[in-house]
Parts: sequence; C-alpha cells; structure tokens
Amino acid sequence: MRSQGWRIVAGAGLGSAWMLGLALVPWVLNHVVDDGLVAGDPGALVGWSAGLLGMNVAIAVLAIARHRTMSKIRMDTSFRTVRAVVRHTAKLGSSLSRQVVAGEVVTIGIADVQLVSQSMTVTGPGVGAVLAYVAVAVVLFTISPMLAVVVLAGVPLLVVFIGPLLRRIGHTGADYRARQGQLTTRLVDVLSGLRVLNGLGGKEIAAERYGQQSRELVTRGYRVGGPASWVTALANGLPALFLAVVTWLAARMAAQGEITIGGLVAVYGYVAVLAIPVAFFIESAGDIASAVVSARRIVHLLALRPAHEDAEAAVEPPAGYGPLADPASGVVVRAGQLTALVSARPDEAIAVVERLGWFTETEATWAGVRVDTLAPHRLRERLLVADTDAELFSGTIRDTVAGRQEPDDDRVRAAVHTAVAEDIVDALPGGLDAPVAPGGSTLSGGQRQRLRLARAVYARPDVLLAVEPTSAVDANTEAVIVDRLRAARHGLTTLIVTTSPLVLDQADAVVFLDDGAVSGTHEQLLRDNQAYRALVSRVDA
Repeated sequence: MRSQGWRIVAGAGLGSAWMLGLALVPWVLNHVVDDGLVAGDPGALVGWSAGLLGMNVAIAVLAIARHRTMSKIRMDTSFRTVRAVVRHTAKLGSSLSRQVVAGEVVTIGIADVQLVSQSMTVTGPGVGAVLAYVAVAVVLFTISPMLAVVVLAGVPLLVVFIGPLLRRIGHTGADYRARQGQLTTRLVDVLSGLRVLNGLGGKEIAAERYGQQSRELVTRGYRVGGPASWVTALANGLPALFLAVVTWLAARMAAQGEITIGGLVAVYGYVAVLAIPVAFFIESAGDIASAVVSARRIVHLLALRPAHEDAEAAVEPPAGYGPLADPASGVVVRAGQLTALVSARPDEAIAVVERLGWFTETEATWAGVRVDTLAPHRLRERLLVADTDAELFSGTIRDTVAGRQEPDDDRVRAAVHTAVAEDIVDALPGGLDAPVAPGGSTLSGGQRQRLRLARAVYARPDVLLAVEPTSAVDANTEAVIVDRLRAARHGLTTLIVTTSPLVLDQADAVVFLDDGAVSGTHEQLLRDNQAYRALVSRVDA
C-alpha cells in the first residue's frame, strides 16, 4: 500500500464516489415519485428523471474507473510481491534450499500472491462501503430514526455471525497452507526425478503416495472451504434479510401515513443499495483473513537471511588469482594454474569446492584471507563455482552463455568454441538466437553440460571451480575441451574435480584426496601412489 499510495488514494476516492452515487439514487427516486408522480407535476417528473439518468451514467463511468484502478492495484501488488520474493530467493542463493523447501516457494508464487493481491480490494470499495453505509444511515434518520437504528444494528450482527467463521478460516487456513506447500514439494521432487523413477520402476509408488496426500489435502480443504462458503453465503443472505425486515417496517409506516410513498420507495432503494457495501464488508473480511495467512508465509520467506550475510565485516577479495587453501582437507590450489582434484568419494571433492567457494561453513582462505570475511557479491564476481546441476534458464543460446553479463557475440562464440559446443549452435535454427527451453530440457545431457561450461568460460572469473565439466561427453570431445579450456584459462586459476585421465594429463598439478591431500603431477601420482593409480586406471593395482 505504501508503494502505490497515490493509486490507493485514487481507488478509495473512486470507490467512495461510486458507492455514494449508488446511495444517492434512492434520494433522487424519492423526488421523482413525490414531486413528479404523486404531485402530478410533469416538469418536476422530467427534471428529476433526467437527473436520475445523468446520475446513473456518472455511476457507470465511476464504476469503470474504479474497476480499472483496483485492477492495477491488485496487479501491482501481485507483481511487486513476486519480484520481492524472486529477488530475495536469488539473494539467499545456496542457503535457500537449506532453509525452505522448493514447494513452499512454488506455492507462494501460485497461491499466496493471489490472495494477498485480492485483499487490496478493501482499499477501494471497502473504504467506499464504510462511507456509503454512514451516508445511508444519516439519510434514513431524516426519514425515520427507527429505520436508521435497524440498519445501523446490522454491523454488530455481522461481527456476531462472521467473527467465529473468520477465526476458523485463519486457523484451518494456516494448517491447509502448510500442507499445501509440503504436497507441492513432493510434486516438484517427483517431476525432477521422473526419469530416475521410470528407470527404477518406482513411478507407481510415488504416484500412489502423492495421490494419498492429495486426497488428505482435499479433506483439509473442505475444512477451510466450509467457513469460507458460509462467509460468501452470508454476504448475500444477510443483506437480503435486512432488505426484507426494513421493507416490511417501512411498508407498515407508509400504510399508517408516517412516511410518504416516495419515502417507502427511497427506503427500499437505500436498503437495496446497502446490500453492496454489506457484501463488501463480509467479502473483504474473508479476503483479509485468508490473506493474513498467506502474508505470514511470504514474510517468513522474506525474513530468511543468507547463511554468510555479514556486510559490515566484509572486505574486498585479495588482488591476484590465489592461492586458495582449504585447511579442512589440506587442499591448496596454486594461483594461475590448472589444478585437478581427484577423490574416490565424489562427495568429498564437492565438499572441498563448496568450502573454497563459501557455499557452506568454511575456514578456506584466498591468499591468506578467509573467504568467509570477503564481500559476497565481490567474491561471486571473481570466483565462480560451476557444478553439473547449474540451472539453465529459458532464453536464447546467446543469453544462456552470457549469463548475467552483457552478451557480446565474439566472446559468446569464443566461449562456445572453448566448450566445443559449435555443433549445438549450428544444429539449432537461428544460431545464437535459437531458443533454449527451461532447464535445457530439449537438449541432451552432453549438450547441457557444454553450455554450462561455455557460460563459465564467458564469465572469465579469476578463479573457476568446476565440478566434472566433461563427465557427459565422449573421450574425443573431452580431449578437445581440456586442450581449449587450458588455453582459454591461461594465467587464471582453475580447479577441476575429475577422475578422467584425459583431464589429469593436462593439469599443471593434481591433488588426490586419500586420508588427506596428496599433491603432484599426474605422472608422479601414477608412479608413486597405488590408490591413485587404481582409481584413475579403473583397474586393481
């Protein structure tokens, strides 16, 4: 609301003018009947009827302007919330998955944002409903104080009827919302691992479990839908009940001569008009009750902080290209060299990379300075971790390779050449303008891997930590990639996690993790270390 204050004011103004215009129609209709029809005055009848026509035209114009303004308010709220969530999830980076499940983020995007934006309706017609209600009550006092008291008693009755329902919506809605996020997480997990499930024959089991949880969620949804449906029913039923009661009282008063026929028509019109603000009262209360549940989930996500956020203590990364050292494993990556990291346990090597890249708790250093004291954004600019699961977003090949940097066709082609990905560009219609599907789903595993490598090469970081960048390509392609990567990264620091002899033979240094870090060249380790020789030769020594 604060971010679009002027639009909120415009919506409240238009909503109030629209509601008050509706409330004035019975007053004009009263004069049409009493001053024109009952009095038999054609001039007054035509004049007041023309005024009634003009008022309805103005109300229609106000209704259009109000609806357009409120639509903009809701859309702005929706897009602004999505933008805040996306920006914050990007800021959380690798710590996001440790603090919140994927389904929670997805549910926020497809459900919570909509509920929060819908609640903004209260700022327009909601404000107008209050003013219209007060205006009708004041006018009714001039006709009959008793009728005005009956109308004003409606608000306390609304609180009595819908208050417990709103509290139940808030309680059951929070539980439903939490389980909805859990179910969405399971769906994301199933879809992301569908190929594996097909291969293992576990698709039916996963589908059965998902179906069971989905049915349980439906049952809980009924618990939320019950009170919510009563709120909707009361939004229509209570105004009709008021209309019947007040019309009955007004008809008796007109029969007894206490009010005029025009007054009876006006009272009926006033109460009929009140059906609109009363409905807005009830619906807005229901919308806010649901939106509060969703807003709490969004605020919870926005309150999460990166695991290594410490802006005040952050310093600039040291000049130069290293060396990098990981005290936990004893690994040292020399500056300006191509270093290979080898381990019989892949998780062990990946853990070293995560510590060097500060994706987990670490005591690793860059030129003697602990990386967890460096400014995160500056560290990410100069040190890049390229793993096999790096996301490929939808866009063109040019944009995919350029990543967050401005695309330059010459540099893009050079990076594609280094990654031996020219065949991808040549095979797709449009060349560099060819589209890449989300996640690179239309590409093979080897093609996705080469595009990821091309993106890492294009970024040209001072330090590149690459995890198995050639594991999905054939031996001939791998040999060419290593040769070109070595040339493209000359003078820069590069660490490659691999067990491929083709890569190891090209490395300046090899670090072998075997109850500690053992360093040397590929030839030296083959000659002197039996465990290394057994691992990279794929035979028992």
